[in-house]
Amino acid sequence: MTDHVEISGLMVAPELASFAEDHALPGTGIATGAFWSGFAALVEALTPRNRALLQTREDIQTQIDDWHLKQRGQAHDRTAYEAFLREIGYLVDEGDDFEIGTADVDPEIANVPGPQLVVPITNARFALNAANARWGSLYDAFYGTDAMGVQPPKGPYDRGHGARVVARARVFLDEAFPIEGTSHADVSRYYVHEGALLIDDCPLRQPEKFVGYRGNPKAPDAVLLVNNGLHVELVFDRAHPIGSRDQALLADVRLESAMTAIMDCEDSVACVDAEDKVLAYGNWLGLMRGDLSAEFSKGGKTRTRRLSDDLTYTAPDGSPLILKGRALLWVRNVGHLMTNPAILDANGDEVFEGLMDAMFTVLIGMHDLRREGGNSVHGTIYVVKPKMHGPDEVAFTNDMFAMVEDALGLPRHTVKIGIMDEERRTTVNLKECIRAAKDRVAFINTGFLDRTGDEIHTSMEAGPFSRKDFIKRKQWIGAYEGQNVDIGLECGFSGKAQIGKGMWAMPDMMAAMLEQKIAHPQSGANCAWVPSPTAAILHALHYHKVDVMAVQDKLRKGGRRAYVSSILDIPLAQYQRWTDAQKRKEVENNAQGILGYVVRWIDQGVGCSKVPDINNVGLMEDRATCRISSQALANWLHHEVVSEADVMDAMRKMAAIVDEQNAGDPAYRPMAPDYDGIAFQAACDLVFKGRIQPSGYTEPVLHQRRLELKAQRNH
Repeated sequence: MTDHVEISGLMVAPELASFAEDHALPGTGIATGAFWSGFAALVEALTPRNRALLQTREDIQTQIDDWHLKQRGQAHDRTAYEAFLREIGYLVDEGDDFEIGTADVDPEIANVPGPQLVVPITNARFALNAANARWGSLYDAFYGTDAMGVQPPKGPYDRGHGARVVARARVFLDEAFPIEGTSHADVSRYYVHEGALLIDDCPLRQPEKFVGYRGNPKAPDAVLLVNNGLHVELVFDRAHPIGSRDQALLADVRLESAMTAIMDCEDSVACVDAEDKVLAYGNWLGLMRGDLSAEFSKGGKTRTRRLSDDLTYTAPDGSPLILKGRALLWVRNVGHLMTNPAILDANGDEVFEGLMDAMFTVLIGMHDLRREGGNSVHGTIYVVKPKMHGPDEVAFTNDMFAMVEDALGLPRHTVKIGIMDEERRTTVNLKECIRAAKDRVAFINTGFLDRTGDEIHTSMEAGPFSRKDFIKRKQWIGAYEGQNVDIGLECGFSGKAQIGKGMWAMPDMMAAMLEQKIAHPQSGANCAWVPSPTAAILHALHYHKVDVMAVQDKLRKGGRRAYVSSILDIPLAQYQRWTDAQKRKEVENNAQGILGYVVRWIDQGVGCSKVPDINNVGLMEDRATCRISSQALANWLHHEVVSEADVMDAMRKMAAIVDEQNAGDPAYRPMAPDYDGIAFQAACDLVFKGRIQPSGYTEPVLHQRRLELKAQRNH
């Protein structure tokens, strides 16, 4: 092809070739020829195996569809169903007990439970915000959100609201760092004497929680405390007049918050070609070299954001103490399904994007391995691998990264992987999935939204599914979430790896998050996803209240709480007594979420959006939320719960509403009243062709339509 250049038998888009040779390779010690020949060998060796795994998905799905069709009109026999799944290889036998052998894992993953941020790597400012969210102001988080049960003030500083913030922060300090004989609310002085922290001459009840200070010990600028492995910095202001200062001169309480962050090349981005991949890889390169920056305007001024520096203190014994100023970064690659036109193989076929991501993100990670004070102190590169179906696909991933390590001259298991437990064939075979990468796995994480999308697609022929809110109340979801923790603990994750929970999807509802998301650490998960740095600060409060490592110790002694039979409880609608109004509301809510997300994905290349639902609650939408909504509508259409006309009417009605919601965006292109734009067509494809999409994924439709729009604009 004229727009590609030939390298080592591959046809590579010029911008990607230039990025690799001029930016990614220099500084790694890897020669250009060795890189491309190594990648060509990877493509040649693994492409047939990748295709075979995808064919297995289709073959298994066909057999499951046929089974459900034969069972129509009969009561669901779970025992017979489970036996059938074993017969076709969907369920595999569980082997003997074992413990993972993963080594050289950084403490943020192995030992310190805390919040985990997920952000699109294509947005440099968001990526920097997430990396810098290791530390954040509790005062700001309380003041600027509804976390205290009231809406934050608008306009000038509200002194009364500020006083409530200070009081609430001191309640936290009393809970996490109680003082012998008094309260943080009543004291006027913090100082260090003979290696101990004194507050109005009183010691902490647990003096060992004082771990450092900055400045003059008699009047420190900052005091460093630690609880459940998480640090808290008390910042003092000694520069302003007495009348404007806090009684103890306490100007802020800064929390160690996002211990880890995932830089996402998958669900929250819209990368369909070489141009997009270069943007994603370029930002990852900036993070791994430590030189990423982003300019933005605020208050009429242009500002530049960069990675935060490490923090320095004096330990109680007088020695220097340095703490990392940034979250430990994972990079999430794409799954096994999609190909990308950025590189063509020797047969002229698009290369699987998962192979590209593996080679490029690990190459870029080598820049971190070659510098001091970077991401990993143990010389490890962390890659989250999503959307794998069962142990064979995990084994493929393990072998793929072994080949990448060999091609790049890296020691075996330099690359650690995170297994997303978000497809049902992985869930029901989780222990064997972990075994397939037992010396490389450092993370398992549930994902309710993708997991539900796969649940609906896998059992599409079984019957109509419940409404989305009711699916959450079914037996399978509790079993799924519980088993993920229990099997992780069985396999020795505690103290070695992360067991994670999913995203809080309502970024404006922090009071509700504070009330509900404490369930994640209480469940034994040592990380859980949050949508913003502010949410990370507030979620960190939960890890001060809950000693997750102690919870894990207790759970480990109790055995499993759920088994495969419970997880195979298909969340069908038992009684289809929905009124027309209930059906219409469900369809419109799904349609609104799909359209609000897809229109920005297709027209603007925005892979993650805050989209108001039918009740005008802003929800974080990505491809996982789009998958569940489109599969839910496809299921109801297939079983004639609603008609095509009903759904199309809802799509058009909601398109007009989405247009109104985006009226203030100058880059937005309305879908109504013609409804003939590519974005609207894409949203309709996801619904009306949803049943035939591979595993119910949205990527094939979104990529095709986004490429169509980009080609249209280029002409």
